[in-house]
Amino acid sequence: MELILAAFLMAWGGVSADHPNVTFEQVAQASVDSTRAVAGTPAPDTSADPLKPAAKLDPQPDAPQVKGVYVTAHSAGGSRMGTLLKLMDDTELNAMVIDIKDDWGYITYQTDNEKLQAMDTTKKIISDMPKLMSTLKEHDIYPIARIVVFKDTVLAQKQPELSFVNPDGTLWDNGKKPADSFVNPYRKEVWDYNIEVAKEAAKAGFKEIQFDYVRFPEGFEKRADTLKYDKDERPRIDAVAGFVKYAHEQLAPLGVRVSVDIFGYAAAVPAAEGIGQDFQKISQNVDVISPMIYPSHYSTGWYGSKVPDAAPYQTIAGATKDTHKKLEPLEHLKPVIRPWIQDFTASWVPGYIRYGPKQIEDQIRALKDNGVEEFLLWNAVNTYTPGVNYK
Repeated sequence: MELILAAFLMAWGGVSADHPNVTFEQVAQASVDSTRAVAGTPAPDTSADPLKPAAKLDPQPDAPQVKGVYVTAHSAGGSRMGTLLKLMDDTELNAMVIDIKDDWGYITYQTDNEKLQAMDTTKKIISDMPKLMSTLKEHDIYPIARIVVFKDTVLAQKQPELSFVNPDGTLWDNGKKPADSFVNPYRKEVWDYNIEVAKEAAKAGFKEIQFDYVRFPEGFEKRADTLKYDKDERPRIDAVAGFVKYAHEQLAPLGVRVSVDIFGYAAAVPAAEGIGQDFQKISQNVDVISPMIYPSHYSTGWYGSKVPDAAPYQTIAGATKDTHKKLEPLEHLKPVIRPWIQDFTASWVPGYIRYGPKQIEDQIRALKDNGVEEFLLWNAVNTYTPGVNYK
């Protein structure tokens, strides 16, 4: 196990968690779950799952096949938007995932919602939301609102009782510089707050709500008994999946789709109980699932590659096969698969290669060869590679 953990952390090189090129925590839990998978731990049984819906109807059955990019609020509200619009106009790309509640927890535009105004968590980065939505419609761009849920330093600092507190009474953070804090997935107030943000995004005209950081902090199981926080008898995976089901029930009547970002490795291992992510329990209550299968996120040996980052086709193909296998038992509850793929060079990875048009096209081809037509491109600063054939 120590060798697996060391290899995994070496591959990460101290960078990031859910999405790369941003200061996030390392994902050490992956190595623990990988060890469990090797030991033959059975996949979770969803047949008697109380979180499983009786039926799940897509509120947008005629939605386009999404080929999108990540867009920060600063890009959406600033000069870079012109470059991104041209990228959409000149290529097969047709969607933008825009930060509406960002990685710190700030709501990125001003709403007239008194509940949200009272929270004092808005940072007006997008100055004119109606104009932005009009521009997206003019360019025939499918708008997706990204809402970072339980990683929320702003709310944690304002209301520590909704977060995790150290034995000495101070607010827990991950110790990074700058430090991040999470809020408590057991607290329904946190659920309702994020869903209120999502409802405002739907009201503004977004067609889909994408929830990110739908989990506990990495390695939470090591501190769960020492931190002070409200909890109940539910396992962490049920608390997280419960939020997803509740969010879908609240948002589907508004005609918006619900999607969730999830660690790519979660499709290859049993439930990640430490962080509370169960691939099947989450997927059965969303319209779209977006596993983050960046080749740079996999350590030596994954999918038969010494350096998965240097083998984008092979890595993406393997991850996509695992995703299909994990979702097969859901049958009619299976969501659309729309992975996040890599449009950046992972220079922190030993043996990395520089990513250009060929590497991005290899990833898209691997998806297509394995029956997945939709994808999202991640680049933290929104500088996407020119000259890519997205077909």
